[in-house]
Amino acid sequence: MLIRFNKPYSTGNEHQYMTLAMQNHKLSGDGDFTKKCCRWLEQHLQCRKALLTHSCTAALEMAAMLADIRPGDEVIMPSYTFVSTANAFVMRGGIPVFVDIRPDTLNIDEAKMEAAITDRTKAIVVVHYAGVACDMDPIMALAAKYSLIVIEDAAQGIMSGYKGRPLGSVGHLAALSFHDTKNITSGEGGALLINDSHFIDRAEIIWEKGTNRSRFFRGQVDKYTWVDIGSSFLPSELNAAYLWAQLECASKITQARLNVWHEYHERLQSLERAGHIRRPVIPDGCAHNAHMYYLLVQNLDVRTRLIDHLQSKEIYAVFHYVPLHNSPAGLQYGKQQGELKQTEHLADCLVRLPLWVELTNAEIQYITDEVRAFFDH
Repeated sequence: MLIRFNKPYSTGNEHQYMTLAMQNHKLSGDGDFTKKCCRWLEQHLQCRKALLTHSCTAALEMAAMLADIRPGDEVIMPSYTFVSTANAFVMRGGIPVFVDIRPDTLNIDEAKMEAAITDRTKAIVVVHYAGVACDMDPIMALAAKYSLIVIEDAAQGIMSGYKGRPLGSVGHLAALSFHDTKNITSGEGGALLINDSHFIDRAEIIWEKGTNRSRFFRGQVDKYTWVDIGSSFLPSELNAAYLWAQLECASKITQARLNVWHEYHERLQSLERAGHIRRPVIPDGCAHNAHMYYLLVQNLDVRTRLIDHLQSKEIYAVFHYVPLHNSPAGLQYGKQQGELKQTEHLADCLVRLPLWVELTNAEIQYITDEVRAFFDH
């Protein structure tokens, strides 16, 4: 029984919509499907403006431009994240300041953030790990106290919520991912979400290669020209057409993933009670999207042997991020606030289990039986 780690879900309408985009002779960005996707995101995620991008990395790069990150500006963020979280700001000359994570959610520890603030701090980037929200109320209060911009890296967070609000709607700016590994996918893709309206006009200009092309097509100017920095951030209309088929089924996809997540959670409860593992923690007020199911084991040696055991049974479990603060580029471009003990320990202990929409109960039973067999022996 070969069980892949990830298998992107197809709703059945992707091919039809991509064919329609081709028949409309509109393959470049900002066509009808792009507009449909942006409206969907604005309505369902309750943001002021959504702009599709060709990746979440691109959305983060736009956020760094909008935050006016300049050489020497400091940006607070977790070290336990993907490289794009830091790279987008380093490219503008910013300095990532890495703060430790919480042991329960693996999100940035809001209690340790204030100690990282200096007179050079410009922004805070939070990462909603596994689609579970950071504790945004104290983070937003801290940002208001020091006049900082908050950017949500919600790459894993679509269809998740915090105290009744969709992730991506709380900070000043947010970035989503529609990568092949995400719940809702277009193969490659992302979106910038804007919640502070004063960023909207400039975001459109940056999105359109530094021109006022969007205003031209709305009839607000009689010609468009280069007015600011920017780049080619739009996805193709084929990507948007594929994404539209996914967004139409976003609730169905999320519920199917939650069913898999809860099946894992129930079957692995006895191992947690026996002290072999720790299961994911979902705090009160957080509605998650089942982006991943992970286990925390005792140490790196146990993790390595568990992954090897599962792969010998053709179950493709994996570990996750290598902390950025210890990476070559992290040491060169960033700095850390205090010791990052939780980051270093938990990064060594985490095992991600296969999770995708069509994973069957029989497959989940096989996976969890093999996890139990490992600890039994």
